[in-house]
Amino acid sequence: MSVSQTIAVERPPPPARGWPPARIVGYALVGFWIVFGIGIVAYLVYAWNGEFFAKYAPAYLQGLGTTLALVIISMVVGAIFSLPVTYGRMSRNRLLSGLAYCYVYFFRGTPLLVQVYLVYYGLGSFRVQLQSVGLWWFFRDAFNCGVFAFALNTAAYQAEILRGAIESVPRGQWEGAASLGLHKLQTLRKIILPQALIVALRPYGNELVLMIKASAIVAIITVYDLMGNAKLAYAKSFDFQAYVWVAIVYLVMVEILRHGVEWIERRITIHLKR
Repeated sequence: MSVSQTIAVERPPPPARGWPPARIVGYALVGFWIVFGIGIVAYLVYAWNGEFFAKYAPAYLQGLGTTLALVIISMVVGAIFSLPVTYGRMSRNRLLSGLAYCYVYFFRGTPLLVQVYLVYYGLGSFRVQLQSVGLWWFFRDAFNCGVFAFALNTAAYQAEILRGAIESVPRGQWEGAASLGLHKLQTLRKIILPQALIVALRPYGNELVLMIKASAIVAIITVYDLMGNAKLAYAKSFDFQAYVWVAIVYLVMVEILRHGVEWIERRITIHLKR
């Protein structure tokens, strides 16, 4: 190329005028939820019934306690159940791995409502057999059946969460710990799990949120949780705000949990941000 030739320089395209479509959609969604929230507040103010609130608020509080007990017990028992399932999923033994895979496949692939029915109504048909082994006292109670079904369901999800978090830790850390003479259990407890739990915290929080929202299912098997008491209040009063209030309570619980998980994540990952 000679010196006299002009070198073409590509100029950047001019900035787009106006708002991009993504921003427009975002603002539209925010506006919709603001309008929706204002509408709910306006409805509650307009339809405020002090007599309804005074009459059914104690029942709502009692139902809230039942819901929290159901979710907490199910999550803890499910976490215990998930440990052998996780071990089976990660095992090289084909029998253990196959059994764990079938367990996870079934409970993640079928609706929770069907699982609750199978436990509550299905096991109820084996009353004589359960009485003979001394387990009928447990399965004759609807709350216990709900806890059992929820624990089995969340164990499958928690097992996959824990397995994925453990496998996300680089394999070299296992080898480095082995070179230092650490046993596999020591490596898992002191090196792998602390890192894996950071990865698993968000999915565990999401699973807890889903369990809180799914807990309303137990109302169909005569458990008077938060949703069960809302149905009872509506059946007696035919006041639609019975369901509005319960929706607000669920929303508050989910928001508290979401912010709590974010706070815990900031605290345990503060060393990663320096």
